[in-house]
Amino acid sequence: MYRGNRPNWLAQALNRAWAAVYSSGIAPNYLVTLEVTGRKSGRVIALPVVVALVDGQRYLVSMLGDEAQWVLNVRATQGKAFIRSGRRIPVLLEEVPPERRAPILKAYLRRAPGARPHIAVSKDAPLAQFEAVAADYPAFRIVPIAA
Repeated sequence: MYRGNRPNWLAQALNRAWAAVYSSGIAPNYLVTLEVTGRKSGRVIALPVVVALVDGQRYLVSMLGDEAQWVLNVRATQGKAFIRSGRRIPVLLEEVPPERRAPILKAYLRRAPGARPHIAVSKDAPLAQFEAVAADYPAFRIVPIAA
């Protein structure tokens, strides 16, 4: 459904539907909608994402790697985005250095079964295996911005 790191028509339709559900706040609190301004269109792009929790901090991970469109958009906005789950919360997404991503990737794969085919490490693998692939999968710490 994500050939060339881009969603096909089915993935786009499912993403729209899940984004609406996650935005409503009826899904578990780790299923949220990310809203980020498109770097080319200038329009708000909304997509469903899974939040990983590590040591009390919340993180987003790109199962499609560095070239995922949402990652490129987040970087273009210097991390400014919104998280929706019942309400719209302004956030700053701080990119995590590769050497700190392994535990985040592991936590992410435990919560995101749909990501498992995209990341070539078992969710139960030792941390060392996650360290070996961590540079390939961007992770961002979610920092709420005080209104």
